Amino acid sequence: MRRSTLPLPAVLALLAAGCGPLVQVGTPQAPPAVLLVTTAAPAPAVPAGRTPVDLARAVTVQQPLLPGPLQTLRIPVTVSETEVQYVRDATWAELPGRQFQRLVADTLAGRGVAVVDPRVSGRTAGRTLSGQLLLFGVDARAAPVVRVRFDATLAGPDGLRQRRFERAEPLASVLPVPVADALNRAANAVAADIAAWVEASGAG
Repeated sequence: MRRSTLPLPAVLALLAAGCGPLVQVGTPQAPPAVLLVTTAAPAPAVPAGRTPVDLARAVTVQQPLLPGPLQTLRIPVTVSETEVQYVRDATWAELPGRQFQRLVADTLAGRGVAVVDPRVSGRTAGRTLSGQLLLFGVDARAAPVVRVRFDATLAGPDGLRQRRFERAEPLASVLPVPVADALNRAANAVAADIAAWVEASGAG
């Protein structure tokens, strides 16, 4: 697959305009003035008094696996079935897998699902959410859209459950702010779908 630089100022969310290439020979360019990040949508109020945590129904959210085009701070743009280009002068605040992991965990916690990080708590949750973040960028093969696709695996006492989640948002223009907003909306919609699925899987 050939990877090149998109000559237009197109970007994904969690990007920053005005940033140079990741590796540069010679005089370094100035760092980006702004880094855009995804944020979890406001969650409904959760009743208090849910402690102690039921570890059997608690969830550990793992960082998703990423395909090659997403294993970079640069912003991928799909232009054909066999070609991915990268947006010039744009970069993520951090790798998309880490951003998505945090977004899903925040969305679950906001809906009252106990989220456990074993590295912090030293405790093990009864369920583990993992998967592959297959799409998290711009699809420019026709009218440009932002696409988020996540293949989820939920492992728990009842075995394995798997499901694909995908959302798309149209783009009026492929510019930093509208693309960032569209990606944030799509990512939050996917995270909400995942949270509802996890809740339903743990009911009863």
